[in-house]
Formats: sequence, structure tokens, C-alpha cells
Amino acid sequence: MPVSMQMPILIVDDYNTTIRVLRNLLRQLGFSNIDEASDGKTALAKLRAKPYALVISDWSMEAMSGKELLQRIQSDERCKDMKVMVIANDNHEAEDGNRAGANGYIMKPLNAQSLKTKLSGVLGAF
Repeated sequence: MPVSMQMPILIVDDYNTTIRVLRNLLRQLGFSNIDEASDGKTALAKLRAKPYALVISDWSMEAMSGKELLQRIQSDERCKDMKVMVIANDNHEAEDGNRAGANGYIMKPLNAQSLKTKLSGVLGAF
């Protein structure tokens, strides 16, 4: 099944710069339905209000970690088909995300080619 470039995507990160960079990279790749949340609590509210196909979340956030957000998503029946990717600062965070059940990870620093490669591994070729 081809990847829909209009699929709803939620970016979750406590750094606005990371959100802005990731949003711009996703747009460069052709995605157009992108929302954002600056913390896990806001992300959960958005997830209750709208079905997302993909959540891309920072692993190390304040207040609610990426791991806790992932666990909450996994425990919500409405989110059972949702893909979750982790934004990792290093290999340790990427491995933690994989062990916790994330569908994939993106390493910082972010760039369009590595993002496309990682997204293709989770969503399929586009």
C-alpha cells in the first residue's frame, strides 16, 4: 500500500527548534498534515482528539518522557495501529526506544536523507 503524504503526523518534542526542523524536513519530503506538541501531556490530548498515523517523539523530554508517552500510546486501544518513532540523541536512547516497542528511531542531528530512510523503514517506500 502506498504511503499517503497526507497522513496525520504528530511531532512531540520539548525543544521548539527540533519541532521546527523536523516539520520542515517532513514538508520537504512531501508530508502535509503535520501537528506538534511541546510535551507528553499535550500530545496525549491531541491523540484523544485526532487519529494520527505516525507519532515522532523525543525520547528525553521533561515532565513526561518519551518512554512514558510510548507506554501510554501502546496501552490505548484507539492507537493500536499507530506507528511511533523516537527522536534519539544517541545509540543508547535509540536502543531503549526499540526495546520499549517503538517502530523506529531518528538520530540527531536530523537531515532529510536519514529521515526519509528511517521513515521508509517504518511506513514503506515513498
